Amino acid sequence: MAAEASAGAGKGDAPAALSGHEAESFVRRYLARLGALRAGPDPGQAPEGESGRRRRTELHLVFDQLISETCGPAAGKEAPAPEDVCDLLVQACKLVPLNQEHLVNKVCQLIHHLLNRFQVTVDDESLQFLVPYFIAALKQCSSWTHVEILQALAASVYSNGPKCQKYLPDLLGENGLLVQFSSPAQPDAELKRAAVHSLANLCLSVPGQLYLEEPYKEICFRAFLNVLQSSKGPGVDDITFCMLLQNALKGIQSLLNGGEVKLTQPDQLGSLLAVLKKCVFHGLPGVNIEMPAVLYPTLLPQYDNRSPVEQEKSEVCNLKPPHSRRKKSKAKQKKGKPEGETKEGEEGSGGREKPKSAGDSQEDPGPDEQRLSPEEARPVPMKDPLSLHPLGWKRISSSDSEYSDAECGMQDKTRSFQATVRQAALSCFLSTVKSIEKKVLYGYWPAFVPDTPGIGSPQSLSLMTIALKDPSPKTRACALQVLSAILEGSRQFLSVAEDASDHRRAFTPFSATVASSIRELHRCLLLALVAESSSQTLTQIIKCLANLISNAPYSRLKPGLLTRVWNQIKPYIRHKDVNVRVSSLTLLGAVVSAQAPLPEVQLLLRQPTSAGLGDSGSATPRSSGAPGWQRKASGEPALRLEDASPEPCWLLRLCISLVLLPREDSHSDSDAGSVYNASAQEPSPVRLEALQVLAVLVKGYFSVSQSYLLELGEVACRCMEEMDPSVQLHGAKLLDELGMGVIEQHKPDSAVAPDQRVPVDLVVAFWTRMLNGPLPGALQNSQHPMLQTSTCNALSSILPEAFSDLPADKQILCITVLLGLNHSENPLVRAAAARALGVYVVFPCLRQDVMFVADTANVILTSLSDSSPNVRAKAAWSLGNLTDTLIINMELLGESFQDEFSDLLLLKMLRAAIEASKDKNKVKSNAVRALGNLLHFLQPAHLANPRFSEPTEEAIQALISTVRSEATMKARWNACYALGNVFKNAALPLGEAPWTARAYDALTSVVKSCKNFKVRIKSAVALSIPTERKRYGTPEQFSQIWSALVMALQKSEDAEDFLEFKYSTSLRTQLCRALLHLLSLADEVDLPSLWRTAAEHREVIGSYMLQFVRSGVGDDETGIGENFCQRSEILRKAIEHVRGLEERSTCPVKRGAVACLEEVLETQSAAAGLTEAKPSLNHPIISVFCSLVPEAAERFRLPLLDGPVVEVDRFKKIGEIKGTFCAKLAMIKDKYSRDLTEAKEIRKRWQEYTEELYMKYLNVLDNHDGVITNLKPDILECKVK
Repeated sequence: MAAEASAGAGKGDAPAALSGHEAESFVRRYLARLGALRAGPDPGQAPEGESGRRRRTELHLVFDQLISETCGPAAGKEAPAPEDVCDLLVQACKLVPLNQEHLVNKVCQLIHHLLNRFQVTVDDESLQFLVPYFIAALKQCSSWTHVEILQALAASVYSNGPKCQKYLPDLLGENGLLVQFSSPAQPDAELKRAAVHSLANLCLSVPGQLYLEEPYKEICFRAFLNVLQSSKGPGVDDITFCMLLQNALKGIQSLLNGGEVKLTQPDQLGSLLAVLKKCVFHGLPGVNIEMPAVLYPTLLPQYDNRSPVEQEKSEVCNLKPPHSRRKKSKAKQKKGKPEGETKEGEEGSGGREKPKSAGDSQEDPGPDEQRLSPEEARPVPMKDPLSLHPLGWKRISSSDSEYSDAECGMQDKTRSFQATVRQAALSCFLSTVKSIEKKVLYGYWPAFVPDTPGIGSPQSLSLMTIALKDPSPKTRACALQVLSAILEGSRQFLSVAEDASDHRRAFTPFSATVASSIRELHRCLLLALVAESSSQTLTQIIKCLANLISNAPYSRLKPGLLTRVWNQIKPYIRHKDVNVRVSSLTLLGAVVSAQAPLPEVQLLLRQPTSAGLGDSGSATPRSSGAPGWQRKASGEPALRLEDASPEPCWLLRLCISLVLLPREDSHSDSDAGSVYNASAQEPSPVRLEALQVLAVLVKGYFSVSQSYLLELGEVACRCMEEMDPSVQLHGAKLLDELGMGVIEQHKPDSAVAPDQRVPVDLVVAFWTRMLNGPLPGALQNSQHPMLQTSTCNALSSILPEAFSDLPADKQILCITVLLGLNHSENPLVRAAAARALGVYVVFPCLRQDVMFVADTANVILTSLSDSSPNVRAKAAWSLGNLTDTLIINMELLGESFQDEFSDLLLLKMLRAAIEASKDKNKVKSNAVRALGNLLHFLQPAHLANPRFSEPTEEAIQALISTVRSEATMKARWNACYALGNVFKNAALPLGEAPWTARAYDALTSVVKSCKNFKVRIKSAVALSIPTERKRYGTPEQFSQIWSALVMALQKSEDAEDFLEFKYSTSLRTQLCRALLHLLSLADEVDLPSLWRTAAEHREVIGSYMLQFVRSGVGDDETGIGENFCQRSEILRKAIEHVRGLEERSTCPVKRGAVACLEEVLETQSAAAGLTEAKPSLNHPIISVFCSLVPEAAERFRLPLLDGPVVEVDRFKKIGEIKGTFCAKLAMIKDKYSRDLTEAKEIRKRWQEYTEELYMKYLNVLDNHDGVITNLKPDILECKVK
């Protein structure tokens, strides 16, 4: 039946159509015949007689002839015009009244057939007639015609759903036709299938057009979900049920792809995932799954107590190679069909084989012939349902089965439809994964991702079950594609995994559970890799492995996982399929870039060449077998990194050979096309991927590749000399990574020893070769702006020490080209050139050249007014570097450089930076940095110039506004840093200018309330920069700054974001430093306000001051790096300054304030001295401590007394240390918590307090809210007598 053949899809594959002339003539011919019939009497109105019967007969004949003529074989290649087909169908419908049900059924068959045959989308005018016709037919005609009507409706609304909005109430309303026909109560399965098919085509999204309204979306989604949740009825055949499921799955996929459904509710998402998992395993041989109605998010299941390494070792003992499978495949070949000719597209016949090694083009080796180590190529245990050998379902001929040929054909057809359902479910699942957030999906991780089963427990059903057991290669590829989408971007979730040490707990930690899941994924994917023969599925397996490796935290896992992947992927580098070779290189690149550098990968890279690829291209690990961490378990010493073989890195040599050498003849690119076969080199995708692997290898493991510096430079040169822009671009990227690797090695804080770094003379020779080669030509190649951009980035990665040793003409060449590229027509080139100049301007050999600095400044100022935001951002960054150079030259060269630098250019830079500070955040963050440096650079002569007055005020106001604004934290941090630079300029009238209060108010506001602790730290640093008291302004301003710092110290642990908590120690350190700095500059008039704040927060200041003195340099993020002695000296100077103020003070109140502050400082200084300072032998506490604990003498390096020290008056020693208690009369509180400072009031308060303690009524019963305080019994009368 034609309807059955095309019901599963919106539009079926069209057979060959008529030629253009024949198609036009046949359409015109039938249009003329229909026109002639329309001229006669209306069959619906004509009386029943001979003429009416003759008209109906002729209509039947015309419709049958149309269907038969278009169904027969046609030699032409062109189809009729879509508008002619639509006109023909409309004319046919106009001739068929609804009371002639046989004709209605026939015309609907014709519509369904022609629209699918010629792949025609109905135009708007025809749609406005056909859809109402179908709605009326469904309402008036008998039920036996509804299936054909719905199929015609489905073909008509395909890709026209948004145009049917006015018909949706009749179709999808409360009592809509499609809702009734697709309801769970509908007994007719064929009718239900046709209705769901129409619903799916209505939901098909069209980009740029309106979608369904919210109520209709919910109705469609619920209808599809009900179909998927229902079970097959007793009278429904398997094929009809499969088509019903397939249409429902495609409908949900259309809703998800068009953004029609937002799966925000857990029940909604859980219901969908439950039915998807059920449909994913629909009809899979040997699998019977029962799913709940809703799948709720859960934690990962617990896993076996054995470590993964022990499990893998135990599995090896129970395995036997399946030799019988090899014999069966040989017997099959004798029947005349070679083994390699099996069609991958045939569902149910997608056989799996061991992959061929790169040099073996004659015969496919069997499982026992594959040259892999026992741990990598072990057979599969039969007890595990996932591990059933995949060759078990391969190529079962009809002669081997118990069924006849007819039964076998029906079974094959059923299996094909079931495979189509699984593919549709996986496609729908993929759309679901892409439409929900990753953090929501992680809750359903254990339902679809395999986990290590416990002892005696069966393997859970997951996506890997499909990848390992499904007989259809297309279905296996779909499952792997879904798994890859789940793994993509899962780094945050997988980062908690850890199994570096065996846990000995009574419970399984979540980190170990996730690590177990990662190991099981590795095991299953490697099993699928060695068992797969379909090139398309192989590509998906390798891509899935690459996604897993890119997101898994291998630094927290036991080593060995990457080694197995490394060894098993080597045969596929020489695979006959280009896509497999490219994905294999992608996988190797993921291994090299995963948390680089990893010790395991370093060992793999330094393996001898014999452990890599041989001449045949097959991967054979070293005969010595396992890596060091596995040999250690068997008693052999582990291989250390320094003991690794000094032989060349095989991966590096492999990539170089793939890029430069001619391709080998041992394999053929069967699917690469004739263009590859005619080429002498590897296909372009392979070469590009090899260059990317080289780039990540240089970036992550430069120590391994640094000995190949000149050779890799030659590779980059050869690539940049080619005509292919993509190869040139990747060559420039490789050159950039090489330059950055050298720069990282030569940084002052680099961990690489100086004798192990690349020599500077070698770097000079390297860049000389580059500048003599294709680099200048690539820089000036205006036809390829992306190549110019990458080459500019590479040119900015020259080591500064090497640039100064380059020949003068090469230096001039680099500078001249970069200055010229700032005027390029392409914004990407201008941005890269501006950035490169910003790098060059800080080179020691160039920054003192006033002419070069001036030329660079003019170019940067031009770029700051560019229309491209990217160019402005790069120019602002370069302007910040340029102003840093001005400050460095000012400090090194003094006034000589300032006099030579143009005042007019300086004024232009100041105004340009002010305008840039009003730009977007990426520009603003560096513009404010430049403003701070420029204001620091200004000299008294500049400030006296009237032209600088207004720009200076505007620049300071721009900094203040940025500090207070809601800009990014980077911009605010830079603004605080810039204000600190402003405060360093002694020529600016800080403390007297009107902007002083605004600047300090902005900084104090940030230091108290900013949620970013780094910004708080930088604002506290800025507040502690002025070195004179007068630069802090009035006493009120000084008091406000002091109070803000104390309040910030009190709130230093109140972090809104937990990630900020790690900076709290550095914040407190800088706040204490700022408080002591203010205290050391305080005047006598500042003491009352300081006293009030110190009295209110006495404990806070005291405890944090003690932590400040005790804390080490490692806790300091500010970069000052003070030790204990230096911080003690800061305390001592502050104490001396306070004592001097006390001696000059005459007011008793001020004396009290000085005494309070001095007590805090002296207490912390004494406490710090007892705990941190190096003790002396005369210190009483140390003397007692060393007498009691002889080990303390060695701790403090004091000589022990001869003989045991036992008789020690410990209490006497302690009394001497403590001294006589003397109450401090500086300040106390009265009973109402008011502060008393006068001596007379304090003595009176002590008297009241003492009298209250001995008042008689305090001992009376029930005086304390019913609590009895007098517990002694009354004296008995007999005792008195």
